[in-house]
Amino acid sequence: MASRFYFGARTVVRPLVRLAWNPRVTGMENVPREGGFIIASNHLANIDSFVIPVVFPRQVRFVAKDTLWAHQGIKGSVLRWFFDAVGAVPVDREALSSGKGALQAALEILREGSGFGIYPEGARSKDGLLHPGKQGAAWLALESGCPVIPVGLKGTQHLFTTAIPERGTVSVRVGEPLDIADVDPSLSKGVRRRVMNARIMDEIQKLSGQRRSPELTSSARSEF
Repeated sequence: MASRFYFGARTVVRPLVRLAWNPRVTGMENVPREGGFIIASNHLANIDSFVIPVVFPRQVRFVAKDTLWAHQGIKGSVLRWFFDAVGAVPVDREALSSGKGALQAALEILREGSGFGIYPEGARSKDGLLHPGKQGAAWLALESGCPVIPVGLKGTQHLFTTAIPERGTVSVRVGEPLDIADVDPSLSKGVRRRVMNARIMDEIQKLSGQRRSPELTSSARSEF
């Protein structure tokens, strides 16, 4: 269930984001009006987990390590406010690093009928290229039956490179839902995940316009 705090904070923040950055947003009609859904996006900067919840019409939640809520002082207060405002779900470091523990938390969010955000690459792209995706989003689609909404972000890595960010440099492009039901059900679960993962990454690439990384990293070889 979407929290009052989430939407209250977003009501305050959204006009400020528009004034400061004027993000170009397209494809929001592709977001389901009800039921669980998976946002699968490229990942260029830490601010991505702030931008997505601000611009989407429905609540999008992420998992984060629980130690982020433990900081003291003003920094701790700001961090707690931020992660609570975006509806982040605290998960202990061991479960988060295991991958599967984080996905179990995500599965519960989807079964509650909420939106969940995930970055298939597994980490920020430091070179601007689109790196091979892990299969977490595809696994969630298979286990929950929820559609995957591909998202392509542009420009978020440049937001804080200058004192005054250039307005209109950020864009959020939302693609049409991808449904695991469209993958041949006679295939094994493993093959269906790989097929779905390939579709997700292809759509993210089209939406973001990024070049693909030529290297297969260790994260790309990981199942999750």
